[in-house]
Amino acid sequence: MNKAFVKEAEGNGGRCPRCGSLGLGVPAVTLAAFVQTERRHEISETAYFCEFPRCEVIYFDDFERFLVSTDLLRSVWPKDSDAPLCGCFGLSADDVADDVREGTVARVKAAVAKANSANTHCLTMSAKGRNCAADIQRYYFKLRSQFGS
Repeated sequence: MNKAFVKEAEGNGGRCPRCGSLGLGVPAVTLAAFVQTERRHEISETAYFCEFPRCEVIYFDDFERFLVSTDLLRSVWPKDSDAPLCGCFGLSADDVADDVREGTVARVKAAVAKANSANTHCLTMSAKGRNCAADIQRYYFKLRSQFGS
């Protein structure tokens, strides 16, 4: 088939060398905030975040070099379910699960409002280097569908 008629995958990065997921471009300032100083030279400034939760790779580059959780300064969502979904304000997966169990959206709504405020520090507090509001909402709806709410 002619490539002109084939839709390319959405995303802005290369493919993870381990799981093949499309990566999310990560700014250098985010890498500096998350990667151990002695490991920074092992990946290029143009790097990507692998979002697939079960993949061991956190960051990778176009040369198939990658970093895993032991190369980081702190754990990151979704690789570690105990890490906060929102690095700026500390919303956890348990907080979202509590909202679902209680049949409310109080914590989720407050976190999304904070995540969309001017008080965020997403470039240095989010492993992806971007706003987490969509991740919070996606996780909430995933849990709701699992609990049959």
